[in-house]
Amino acid sequence: MRDVAIVAFAQSAHRRRTDELSEVDLLMPVLHEVLGATGLKANEIGFTCSGSADYLAGRAFSFTMALDGVGAHPPISESHVEMDGAWALYEAWVKIMTGEADTALVYSYGKSSPGEVRDVLTRQLDPYYLAPLWPDSVALAALQAQALIDAGDTDEAALASVAARSRADATANPYAQLTGDVPGGDHLVHPLRTGDCPPIGDGAAAVVLAAGDTARALCTRPAWIRGIDHRIEAHSLGVRDLTDSPSTRLAAQHAGAFERPVDTAELHAPFTSQEVVLRKALGLGDATRINPSGGALAANPIMAAGLIRLGEAAARIHRGASDRALAHATSGPCLQQNLVAVLEGENAHA
Repeated sequence: MRDVAIVAFAQSAHRRRTDELSEVDLLMPVLHEVLGATGLKANEIGFTCSGSADYLAGRAFSFTMALDGVGAHPPISESHVEMDGAWALYEAWVKIMTGEADTALVYSYGKSSPGEVRDVLTRQLDPYYLAPLWPDSVALAALQAQALIDAGDTDEAALASVAARSRADATANPYAQLTGDVPGGDHLVHPLRTGDCPPIGDGAAAVVLAAGDTARALCTRPAWIRGIDHRIEAHSLGVRDLTDSPSTRLAAQHAGAFERPVDTAELHAPFTSQEVVLRKALGLGDATRINPSGGALAANPIMAAGLIRLGEAAARIHRGASDRALAHATSGPCLQQNLVAVLEGENAHA
C-alpha cells in the first residue's frame, strides 16, 4: 500500500453559458493552473485520466478533442471514464497504488448550456421501463424529496434553510455560479422550489495526485487519501428506499469514514433533499462543516461537480482549514452511484 495525496487543485469560474469557449478553451487555463501549482510539465506526469460525457457534447469520443488541452505529444499514458471526474480520480489512485505511476493528472469538464440537461439525463435511466416515460432529473428528485417529507425526515422549511446556507457560504467562493439570497416563488416541481435545485452551467476542474515523498516535495501540506471507495444502488428506482443511501454508507465504511469524526464534508448533493439523505447515511452532525464552498447548489458543472468536492476538501487541508475531511461524489438519478473519500493532513490523527 502506498500513501497517495491530492497535491494541487484548480477549477474554472462556473458560468451559465460559455458559448464563446470550446471544451479545450474551458480546460486550458485550469490545466495550466494546476500544473503550475506543482511545477510539473504535462510530459512529467505519470498518468492522465479524464471524466466527461459524450451526451453533453453531442458527439462520440468527444474527450479525444479535449486532449488538445493536455498535449498528447510526446505520447502520454492516458485514460478516460464516461463519468464524473471523481471516478477518474479513483482510476488514477488505483494506477498509483499499483506502482505504475508516481504522479497523475485528473481533469473533468462539462458544458451543460448547449442542450436541455433535464432531458439529456433521462438517458441514464432504465431503457425499458423508465426512460420511455422521460421523467426528468428534477421530477425524480422531487419524488425523493416528497418521500423524505412523508417519512418525517425533513420539511420544506428545512430544505429552504439548506439552500440559504449553501448560497451564503458560496459568497466566499470566487468560482461559484450562484451566491446570496435564494429566490422565492412557486414550486418548480412540488415540493422543490428553484433554490432547492442546482444551477445549469459550464465548468472544469483538475487535480494532481502524487505518492509518498513525491507528494511532500510538490505540496507543503498534502491532502492524503486515507480511504476511497464507490458503490452503486439497484438500477430500478422502484426497488429502492429513496429516503436512504446504503451505497453511500457502505462506501464510507470501506473508506474508513466512521473510524474518527471528520471536521469538514464536501457533499455532492445537487438538490437540498439529497443533503438530508447523505447526512443521515454518513452520520454527520452539527460539529461537521457541510459544504463550506457552497456545494453543488452554488455550482454544478455536470461531470466535474463531484471532482470539485474532492478538490475543495483537499484545498481546505492544503491551507490548514481542515485536518480530516470527507468528500462525496454521486452520479445517476436520486443518488444512484456514490463515491466517498477520506482526506487528512500530515499527522492529523497522531
